[in-house]
Amino acid sequence: MSIAAHYLGEAASDALRRGRAVGVGSLAILSAELADADTLAALETRSRAGLIITARRAAVLNLANQIAAAAPDPEPVWVDRPDWLDLAGSRAVADPVLDLATPFKGPFRTRALDGDAASARAAIALVKHAGLIPAVYAVPLAGADVAVSCPSEAALALPAFVARVRISSRARLPLASAEDTQVVAFRPDDGGPEHLALVIGNPDVNQPVLARLHSSCLTGDVLGSLKCDCGPQLHAALAAIAQNPGGGILLYLQQEGRGIGLLNKLRAYALQDQGWDTVDANTRLGFEPDERDFSLAAAMFKALGVSNVALMTNNPLKVEGLAAHGFTVSRVAHDMPPNPHNAAYLATKRDRQGHML
Repeated sequence: MSIAAHYLGEAASDALRRGRAVGVGSLAILSAELADADTLAALETRSRAGLIITARRAAVLNLANQIAAAAPDPEPVWVDRPDWLDLAGSRAVADPVLDLATPFKGPFRTRALDGDAASARAAIALVKHAGLIPAVYAVPLAGADVAVSCPSEAALALPAFVARVRISSRARLPLASAEDTQVVAFRPDDGGPEHLALVIGNPDVNQPVLARLHSSCLTGDVLGSLKCDCGPQLHAALAAIAQNPGGGILLYLQQEGRGIGLLNKLRAYALQDQGWDTVDANTRLGFEPDERDFSLAAAMFKALGVSNVALMTNNPLKVEGLAAHGFTVSRVAHDMPPNPHNAAYLATKRDRQGHML
């Protein structure tokens, strides 16, 4: 794929995030989350827009012709929009937070994707990359007015299986629990958010480096939320690495909400308030239970010269994710005691996601 095609995929994701219509493969699409009456009308100048949702969301809506929700990355689903399914009604189809407010939906009619299958998958990839609810309005691209178009394969390559990063800056950053700390800032080549490595002490990269992958959690790390164990995990890891004679490295990754983004994580919180656990909240939104890309962490470690880590985690996906990129990984247990607000959350991680708690 050409460099220009990669750029077009990134540009299309950015345009969607700004609420604009874009072309992807054979389709013109518009974010269902950001659409308003004017932008939807502009998309529908030639034909009525369908609504593309993920198979995860389709299973929640009991669309009978869909692959079981347990299947990984099944085909997205095209829902036809009859006249009665207006902007507000179709937004309720896309956003599960509205399910209790609009419990009676349908009947729905779906159509086979046929030649639009790759374009539909690419459309979902684009809105996920943009941090939006994974649902789009779609019409044939021919004659549609779009801000930018990209090939389906360019959208499906976001993010790349092998992430590329470059070190942007380094500085001394004394921390309350680790005064001998250097922060290393990484800029990914795909134009995404910047990520940090906190290098504590002087770790010997020829030996297993004590390390942690920590996904950003604004609510837990900064605001002190009791709904998760993220803040305590972060600070306990920093203290443990500081006390380790060989020091170590903590990667702080901008992968909020297991990769679904801050706003979607808050939507998942709203679903948890309705009684769903963290796994079901993510899948009802149309996401996988964990959307994180561990090739990013692998690229950052490689840039630091690290290939062998003693990883502080109870999540087997992190161990497998690094091992898949050629790392030697041993696991160091790292868990926090529950509180009344996160006990169910921790039980879900243990019972449904295989965390070793």
